[in-house]
Amino acid sequence: MQLNRLYFIDAIRAFAILMMLQGHFIDTLLAIEYRDPNNMAYSIWQYFRGITAPVFFTISGLIFTYLLIKAKAKGKLNYRMRRGVVRGLMLIGIGYALRIPLLRWLTGSFGTYFLVIDVLQIIGVSLILIVGLYILSQKKTLLFSILMFCLGTVIFLCEPLYRSYEAKGIPLLFANYLSKSHGSVFNLAPWFGYVAYGGFIATLFYRYLIRPRFKIVIVSSFFVVGIALVYGASSLLHWLAVQTDFTLLSEVANYNYLFVRLGNVLILFGLFYALEVYLRHPVVLKIGQKTLSIYVVHFILLYGSFTGWGIKRIIGKNLTPMDAILGAFCFLIVVSLISIYIIKPNTQVYGFFRRQAFELKTFIKSLNS
Repeated sequence: MQLNRLYFIDAIRAFAILMMLQGHFIDTLLAIEYRDPNNMAYSIWQYFRGITAPVFFTISGLIFTYLLIKAKAKGKLNYRMRRGVVRGLMLIGIGYALRIPLLRWLTGSFGTYFLVIDVLQIIGVSLILIVGLYILSQKKTLLFSILMFCLGTVIFLCEPLYRSYEAKGIPLLFANYLSKSHGSVFNLAPWFGYVAYGGFIATLFYRYLIRPRFKIVIVSSFFVVGIALVYGASSLLHWLAVQTDFTLLSEVANYNYLFVRLGNVLILFGLFYALEVYLRHPVVLKIGQKTLSIYVVHFILLYGSFTGWGIKRIIGKNLTPMDAILGAFCFLIVVSLISIYIIKPNTQVYGFFRRQAFELKTFIKSLNS
């Protein structure tokens, strides 16, 4: 079965990574006195900045799952699963490496800050989980689709149960994946929920993409379901809580950021897929394909990975709104140019890690023989 390339995915990834760059730059350097929630411009910026992470996690689940089930149709499923696991481990390793204070370690000063969890570790673990769940569902796409939808829904509905979880008594290495008590930026719950929904959406594309009216139906569905989640999910949850006397639903409804953000993501998906024909510019697609390189470069420049000397330390929270906007624009351009024209293609990086994994596997086998 020949399936079309989904160009809108690269366009969304480009949008998400650029939103992340400007969001991190402005949030890191904007002076405190300008952070007024009552200011309309600031509140709008803050709202749209909050969409970035849900988009990233959802699109990661979508693209990886889509490629996984495409590989099954081509008879390359085992290769894709191995590649997914290696990629997941690579992302986890890079995520930890970016927070290693190398110069401080060289002076004999050690700490546990490098163990905090950020977006790369969660995406890495999520890819490995998707492979495991696909195997658990006996590699049946329909069963996997139902499993991913149910898993995403359960994770979102149970958010009050783990909202303040501290993971006491669990080794810090693992506790950081479950709790923000020790400084982690992201945890597996609820963020794997967005990855799971992305996986579910991928199964819809795989199963129905070649249908004649699929694009019209899916774009309409994105908008309808997205708007319903943004404006109606809380009311529905309150109604269900009253009907079932299930107080957990009321707690979710009273702090319903997960389903609202999912609605934002679906609306964005609908918009980008509807306008896909206008978003195939080579620069847009290239940025969407270089998100890992862009993330790594921005982290090093802004936060000073390894050395501790980054833009954050040099400038601090001292910029005016206009300076922050102009600086963010320049930051986007510089990081994108470095990532596209200087950093090696991601495929070469993945190839290096796969070769190292293969050599390690060969070495272990030689020890056992």
